[in-house]
Formats: sequence, C-alpha cells, structure tokens
Amino acid sequence: MIQLLVLDNARMAQALVDYLGTLGIPCELTQSELGVTIWLADEQRLAQAQLEVKRFLAEPTHPRYMEASWQTGRADARIDYSRGMIDPLTDFLHHSGPLTLLMLIACVAIYALDAIGLPLFEALAFHPDLTHFVDWQVWRFFTPSLIHLSLLHLVFNLLWWWFLGGQIEQRIGSGKLLTLTLVSAAFSNTAEFLASGPYFGGLSGVVYALLGYGWLRGRLQPDCGIQMPPALMGFMLLWLALGFTGLLGPIGNLAHLGGLLVGLAQAWLDRRGHHA
Repeated sequence: MIQLLVLDNARMAQALVDYLGTLGIPCELTQSELGVTIWLADEQRLAQAQLEVKRFLAEPTHPRYMEASWQTGRADARIDYSRGMIDPLTDFLHHSGPLTLLMLIACVAIYALDAIGLPLFEALAFHPDLTHFVDWQVWRFFTPSLIHLSLLHLVFNLLWWWFLGGQIEQRIGSGKLLTLTLVSAAFSNTAEFLASGPYFGGLSGVVYALLGYGWLRGRLQPDCGIQMPPALMGFMLLWLALGFTGLLGPIGNLAHLGGLLVGLAQAWLDRRGHHA
C-alpha cells in the first residue's frame, strides 16, 4: 500500500476515503503520529488518487465528501484506533519502505558488531586526510553515517530516520530517499571532516536533510503528502543553534547544517514535480 495523506481530523479522513471508494479507489485508514493516515490499496490508481487528494485539499468541506459517507452507509463511521495500539509492528512497517528498513538494519548491525569488538570503525570511517580524497575508497564519504558511538545516539537518529525517511519513501519513492541520503551524507560528512577531522559518525546530517526536505517540500507543494509540523521544524532548528553554542557538548554541528542545506536545496529543485 502507498501512503496518500495524513489528516488530523478523523471525520474528514473517513469522508475522503468513502468518496474515493465511490470512484473505485479503495483505501484504508490507520492511526499515525500526526493523526489518521490514508493508504491507497491499489497502486495502479495512484495518479487518479493524487488528483483527488489535491482536489480535496483545495476544498475539504465540499458536500461531495459527506454525501459519499451517507451513500455508503458510513456517515457515522468511527476509526478503529485499537489496531495501531495492539499491533505496533504493523504500524511500524506501514510507515516504512525497503530503504528505510535496510538503513535501520544496517545501523543496528554495525553498532552491534562494533560493540563485540570487530574493527568496523576503521573500515567505515571518513578518509583520514585530504590526500585520500581521490583514492578508490569512495564509500567513506557515506559510511560514517552508519556508525554510532553510543546506544542513545543510535536510537535517537534511527527514530528520526524512520519517521522522516518513511514519509518520504512512502509518498515520493525510494529513489528520492536514496538520492537525499547519499548526497546529504557525502556533503555533511565532508563538512564535518573539514571542521573536526575524521573521528565522527552518525546519521544526524542525513536526518537534518530529510527534515529540511520534508518541511520545505510540504510548504511548496502541499499535495505531495508530506506533512511536517512547524513546531517540529522549530525544535530541530533550536537544537541546531544550541549545538553551535557548545552547550550540548561535542556534536557534529557542521554535519547538521550541511545536511539541512542539502534537504532544503533538493526540496526547492523538486517543487514543481510530484515524484521528481
């Protein structure tokens, strides 16, 4: 299934699903972090569903949606939130795509193997100095993002990766998430190397790229289906600013800033397309 839209109004979400049903576009509802998620069951109807979502967002109170609920006999329907609470794994997988899950598994596996003594840091860390930038070990521009130096660091980054990366992959595609990940990792890791040397690691630069991309793309193109609460963006910008004050200790400030700039730039480039 493909995520179409997240709404904070359960009644409106139900009405939209009922209306899509009258058009032969089957959808399902689940609870999500931001409210109610609408999932498209038939991926072949994606183009038509996207047009109807755009139409709905332009006039969500139009009578056609409530009338559809009456026609289907579900005007008093209530969303069953128990599924999400009883089966968190289902909701977790619903919010993920293959690349989202692959990155989660890779980061956890690398952390676990490093914890038992395998010398993975030396194999995955950034280039040791500028003279190695042109050698064949190009993976070192990306692989520092897979290294985490503490369990708290790992959990914090992966929660953000799942939340932000899952939205982008489900709504726009794995290709876009892969591009954002590789470009932001290379850019933010290089920036952090120039600031502090090769001894760093973490997915934070990529996380900030996904944050910037999701926030700006959602504002420039609301019908793309990515919704980023302004308060979330404000909190992360505050966290970024606090990092530069030194109050949070030694963290990858330039990696965070570099990733954010990559995400904002990519969102600006993609503003005219649905799946650019």
